[in-house]
Amino acid sequence: VQLQASGGGSVQAGGSLRLSCEASGRTFSWNAMGWFRQAPGKEREFVAATTWSGGSADYAGSVKGRLTVSRDIAKNTVYLQMNSLKFEDTAVYYCAARTRYASVILRSAISYDYWGQGTQVTVSS
Repeated sequence: VQLQASGGGSVQAGGSLRLSCEASGRTFSWNAMGWFRQAPGKEREFVAATTWSGGSADYAGSVKGRLTVSRDIAKNTVYLQMNSLKFEDTAVYYCAARTRYASVILRSAISYDYWGQGTQVTVSS
């Protein structure tokens, strides 16, 4: 299984970007797919995730109301729509997928089984 992330780039504060992450290879029925990010000198942190059924989503407090996670089952792809970007959103963004069942969306990186390669998002103030 491979997760291929794309859509990163440079944008001014207040701008928008849309990240995509397509899963290829062996097809799983994912439990959840989501996004983490890691800024220079900081630990990787949870950003947002959605259950593959689409029944629920979860967001870090710092991005709630500005970022929206969604998925397209037919395309085996998860998206992260990023609006009203701030300088502090600058980081490498990683997509992740979880195969094991969980009744809630998990925020710990160790809970996810597959990872994409990361895509850089740079927001200038």
